[in-house]
Amino acid sequence: MIAFPVDAWRAERATAVEGGEWRPTLEFAHAGFSEDLLHATRDFVRPSPIQAQCWPVVQSGRDLVGIAATGSGKTLAFGLPALKHILAQRHGGPRKGKGPAALVLAPTRELAQQIAGVLEEAGAPAGLATLCAYGGVPKPPQAAALRRGLDVLVATPGRLEDLMQDGACRLSGVTFLVLDEADRMLDLGFKPHIRAISAATRADRQTLMFSATWPAAIQNLAADFLAVPARVTIGSQDLSASHSVTQVVEVIDPAARDRRLEELLRKYHGSRANRVLVFALYKKEAARLEALLQRRGWKVAGIHGDIAQGQRTRAVEGFKSGDVPLLVATDVAARGLDIPDVECVINYSFPLTTEDYVHRIGRTGRAGKTGTAHTFFSGQTDKARAGELINVLKEAGQAVPPELLAFGTTVKRKESNLYGAHFKEVDFSQKASKVTFDSDSD
Repeated sequence: MIAFPVDAWRAERATAVEGGEWRPTLEFAHAGFSEDLLHATRDFVRPSPIQAQCWPVVQSGRDLVGIAATGSGKTLAFGLPALKHILAQRHGGPRKGKGPAALVLAPTRELAQQIAGVLEEAGAPAGLATLCAYGGVPKPPQAAALRRGLDVLVATPGRLEDLMQDGACRLSGVTFLVLDEADRMLDLGFKPHIRAISAATRADRQTLMFSATWPAAIQNLAADFLAVPARVTIGSQDLSASHSVTQVVEVIDPAARDRRLEELLRKYHGSRANRVLVFALYKKEAARLEALLQRRGWKVAGIHGDIAQGQRTRAVEGFKSGDVPLLVATDVAARGLDIPDVECVINYSFPLTTEDYVHRIGRTGRAGKTGTAHTFFSGQTDKARAGELINVLKEAGQAVPPELLAFGTTVKRKESNLYGAHFKEVDFSQKASKVTFDSDSD
């Protein structure tokens, strides 16, 4: 491709590349992957923007920071190059009894499971083995799988550190490291765990990091763990939602939400066959809503932190298959629930951060499809996030209700999990200025 069509393609898709020049791959056949690996793309017409632009960068060997909204196809953007990277090292022999060559870290069990499912399907035709390690389930089966040998390990940081401390996991052979949903891992306080885990991998590894935003904290994380990375940005590098989702925000009294929820279900879930996802803020709230809807005759399941991992898995599988097309969930499902046919997301309660709002509504409008997100917003509890929400709506070209504007457009300073509001984001790329004194009296 010559410069003009590349510039036009990037402008149309709001794509920016920094750190070098790599032309996008517009067709799967041109991506440089084997037929075995391309089997994973059989249901797609062409690469998504994040895939098209990241594949040439990653296959050149450079470290990469990818900034893109949820639902943009990031898993295959790093997954297929990771699998190709492993195949290039194998020289025809399996990695029996050895640790993984590629490691993907994810902040939640649900996201880790989703990534592992994609990589397992993509790698199986090429004979590559994938393991997903996460908490909430017994460690011995995961430790046994690690001892047998595998190619790709997808893990949450806490469980992986446990396995390392038990001597069940060796990462000295990891030459390809991915930090997915890096912004969420920072929010959850995983940076010390990431540091310990990355120190156990090879120093000459290739490292990729994906995030929905590019604040100073994420820039510092990239500086700590990546070596002169290229950066690919799809859309805005500030907080932004998928433009394939129609966002409806309704300012409502909390006491009226139950009745209004049923009205919306009759509107968006009238056939009782299409998939609809309802988000609640707290575990008890999710359990109450699930019980309420079951009593009212809706076929519904729930996932939250107070139920066992097996129950959570069965609920998600039932939702994926369509056997239970209505799911009530807390933010454990806001990242990692990759189901292309979710037609509607209803936010019964607004989340604690606008970032989580963006990820919640990103459960619909995936894989090139469109979706609807209907959100309840209460002035009693949510008005501090009104400014950020207004900005997200405006950036996506969505209608801003006058009732929401009444709360003001001020954006509250983001707080640190460790230091609250009393912290300062420092740009470490700036050089210090030198101060000199003419005499001791100065």
